[in-house]
Amino acid sequence: MTEKLLGFVEKLREKNADWVGDVIEAFGEVTVIVPSGSIEEACYFLRDEHGFNMLADLCGCDRGPEEEPRFEVNYHLFSTTHHSRLRLKVLLSEDAPSVATVTDVWRTADWHERETYDLLGINFEGHPDLRRILLPSDFDGHALRKDYPLRGYEPYSMN
Repeated sequence: MTEKLLGFVEKLREKNADWVGDVIEAFGEVTVIVPSGSIEEACYFLRDEHGFNMLADLCGCDRGPEEEPRFEVNYHLFSTTHHSRLRLKVLLSEDAPSVATVTDVWRTADWHERETYDLLGINFEGHPDLRRILLPSDFDGHALRKDYPLRGYEPYSMN
């Protein structure tokens, strides 16, 4: 199975070598690190040319304030034609946690990107309706960031 997935990675590399950074093989899965400026084009290519017609999941991760790059966005792609899974990963710095939306590629990205924005503060440029989806609109901060206080921010002191 991994050989088949690596074939898709090679097709991606042939189309544009700049789209493929590190390639990680683990547990029968393949992850491709894609530069943030290329994610939309890489997704269109994999959807249109190689049948990755389903975005199964999109999620963000805070690797911690001491890590650089601090954030990552994971795109879990699935092909219903050849039954293959491929993960794309974009790494983002704390100074610029922003990446292009893929809502034009897969409509299902809409709510996944909103959730990632809401909980981690990652901005998806060009998103049609980027606003909180789980937390109240007046919520202070992003609850899944590793530097967010476990008990939240106290609205007042008990003095």
